[in-house]
Amino acid sequence: MPTFPTPQKNNRIGFHYFPDQNHYRESDLYTWLPELKTLGASWLILDAPQNRSIPEFFINGLIDNCIEPVLHFKLGLSSPPEIEELGLLFHNYARWGVNYAIFYDSPNRKSAWTPTDWSQNDLVEHFLDRFIPPAEAAAKSGLVPVFPPLTPGGDYWDTAFLRASLQGIERRGNFFLLDRMGLSANAFAGNLPLDWGSGGPERWPEARPYQTNPGGQDHRGFGIADWYIAITQAVLGESRPVILLQMGSSSGDQKSTNGENKNQVRRILGMAQALAGPTPVSKNEPNLAQVNSLPPEVLCGNFWLLCSEPESPYADQAWFLPGQKGNPKAQALIRWQTWADGTPLSDNQKSHGPQIQNQPIPHYLVLPAFEWGITDWHLNAARPFIRKYRPMIGFSLNYAFLAERVTVVGNPDQFPEAALDQLRNAGCRVERINGDGTSIATQLAEK
Repeated sequence: MPTFPTPQKNNRIGFHYFPDQNHYRESDLYTWLPELKTLGASWLILDAPQNRSIPEFFINGLIDNCIEPVLHFKLGLSSPPEIEELGLLFHNYARWGVNYAIFYDSPNRKSAWTPTDWSQNDLVEHFLDRFIPPAEAAAKSGLVPVFPPLTPGGDYWDTAFLRASLQGIERRGNFFLLDRMGLSANAFAGNLPLDWGSGGPERWPEARPYQTNPGGQDHRGFGIADWYIAITQAVLGESRPVILLQMGSSSGDQKSTNGENKNQVRRILGMAQALAGPTPVSKNEPNLAQVNSLPPEVLCGNFWLLCSEPESPYADQAWFLPGQKGNPKAQALIRWQTWADGTPLSDNQKSHGPQIQNQPIPHYLVLPAFEWGITDWHLNAARPFIRKYRPMIGFSLNYAFLAERVTVVGNPDQFPEAALDQLRNAGCRVERINGDGTSIATQLAEK
C-alpha cells in the first residue's frame, strides 16, 4: 500500500466534531482542544462547507496539537458543485496542512438521491460522474481524496457498490485518482459483538449481498474494514487506507441512542483498544470488551459524536454538551488514556485525582466562563500571554491536572483555592492571576 500521511503522535483515535458547520470560532477551538487532548484524540472529522473555508486558525490549532483534521464535504448528489470554486478551497487547505477530504455521504441510500436519479440504470456510473471531478481536483491540489462512507447493507448493498465503483474508476482510466485515493467506512457496530465480521470474506465466504446467513457473519459490524480492504485488493491488486467513521453510533439514521450503560462503555473502550493496538489494559476497567487489533490499513477510527448543542436532534448522542461534564463514555475513555499502564490508584489519587508523572500538556491557561457564555474581554486580554507562551486554553479545571503548568485567571469565587490545591497535589505548578480588569490585563501582559 502506498504511504499516506498520519499525525505525529497517531494512536488512531478520533472523533466527529459538531454535526454542523457553525462551530469554527476561536472560542470553539479554545473550548474543545482541551477535551480532545484529554481524550487522546489524534484525528477529527469536520463538516466542511463547500462555499467557504473553515478558518485557517482553526485548522492550524488542530495541526499544532497533533490532531489530523479530516474534511467531510457532504455534497448534494442532485446538484454537483462548481469544481473551480472547490479547487480554490482545496489549494488553501493543502497549503495549511490538511491531508484528507471525504466527498459525499452514503450514496448507496435511496434517500440520498432524487426519485428520478435513483430509478436510473447504472446508479454507480451516475455517482462516479459526480465523485470523480472533485476527487481529482483535490488530488491535484495535494489532498488525499477519500471515497465516501456507505451505509452498511443499504438500499444498494454497500460492498457491491464499492466494488462496482472501484471497477468503474479503473475502467475509465482514472489511475491518477486510484493511486492517491483512500476509503472511508461506517463502523456503526450497533449491538453486535465487536469481533463480528472480523477476518472478512476469507473467513466468512458464505456471506452474500442482500442475504443474512443464519449462523454466519458479514461486514455489517466493527470489522467492516476487513471486507473493504479485501474488495480493494481484489479489484486493484493492493489495499488502500481506511478511515472508520461513526464508531459507537447505533445505526445509520443517527436518531436513536444506545443509552449510557456499562455495556456501552465497555464497547467504546474495546474499540479504542482495537485502534491503539497491544497497549496494556487498565486494571481500572477489568470488564473491558476484548477485540483484536485493527489492520494497519485502518488509519483511524472516529467516535460519534464529540459535541452538540443541547437543542440539536443529536444532543442525546454527544459525549459533551457545551458547559457540561463529559458523559460516562468520555469519562471512561479519559481514564483509559490516563491509566493505560494498569497502575492502580493510590489513596491520594482517589481523594485528590490522578498523580500524572509526565503531564501531556506543558501549559494550560484557564479562563473564566459564565452561565451566559465566555467574555471576549478575557480572550482579548489574554492574547499577549497566548502569543508568548502558546498554552492550551480551557474554561474548566476538570482536565488541568494533565498540565505541567497551570495559569488560572479568576478569583476564588470562580476557581476555589481548594481546587487549585488539588492540582498542586497532582504535581502541577499553579499560579493565579486575580484582580480588577486593568490589573488582570497588566499581569497577563507582563508575564
